[in-house]
Amino acid sequence: MSKGPLPTQIKLHKKSRTLELSYDQQSFELTAEYLRVHSPSAEVRGHGIGNGVLQTGKKLVGIKELVPTGNYALKIVFDDGHDSGLYTWDCLHDLAINHEQYWSKYLKELEAAGASRDGGLIAKG
Repeated sequence: MSKGPLPTQIKLHKKSRTLELSYDQQSFELTAEYLRVHSPSAEVRGHGIGNGVLQTGKKLVGIKELVPTGNYALKIVFDDGHDSGLYTWDCLHDLAINHEQYWSKYLKELEAAGASRDGGLIAKG
């Protein structure tokens, strides 16, 4: 069963490429890029601890479609073809309330890998 709160409203803003999640007293806007690089799919998280794959070049990714999955999750179809992650309500709430921490960690991982949000590697001088 879900431990986190259920969103009271979900809005997809295609122009700004954001997903707005509203809860009783709070509202969060999560970019498609943020959701894509933190996808709960095996492609991103890996098939075991420490097997995750750093996602690069997702700065301009958008969301094509939201597909409710039962009463427990949302399938997000991205315009880069990725559609295999099921974002449970717990997962979405966690991504929303921990956005700053997770985004900062992601940017540090990109930098450490010499990679870019735009794709490719960054030349180190």
